[in-house]
Amino acid sequence: MEKSIKKDCREPHLDKGLVQLYYGNGKGKTTAAMGLALRAAGCGLQVYIAQFVKGMKYSELLSLAKLKENITVKQYGRGCFIRREATQKDVDAAQKGLAEVKKIVASGKYDVIILDEITIAEYFKLLSVEDILALIVSKPQNVELILTGRKADSRIIDAADLVTEMVEIKHYYNKGIEAREGIEK
Repeated sequence: MEKSIKKDCREPHLDKGLVQLYYGNGKGKTTAAMGLALRAAGCGLQVYIAQFVKGMKYSELLSLAKLKENITVKQYGRGCFIRREATQKDVDAAQKGLAEVKKIVASGKYDVIILDEITIAEYFKLLSVEDILALIVSKPQNVELILTGRKADSRIIDAADLVTEMVEIKHYYNKGIEAREGIEK
């Protein structure tokens, strides 16, 4: 016999949105942001996820597609994660994403906006720190803004309300274990 889960959420909007940053070399930044998206959707909040640099099909996209009533995802990468010097095509993709995200932030349509890998896009000079800080400053008061990425400029850290640094202590990649479907990709 299935139990009915009744969610006792306040009205499905935020009174005060904050800025959260998950960064560092440790695993779990995107995972933490996706968990927050799942929690927000469960409470009826509208979530927009912008994946900068990423353009490959990750397993979370399949799950999130099932929650399309509350979660919208768009990738602003070129089908590979940058492990080399960025090309003009990488810059163009990130700049196009930034332009769209500015409109989305201003629209008031979303309660939670996740900018996945935005700090690594800044690190590779696809976007500037000033671009990111302008997004933070421009967000409506009720929007929760989540930023992720390996590197984070100190000015972004200072601008965030919550900062979690993921520190790699030990990782099985170092033993030659590749990214696994459903776990890392």
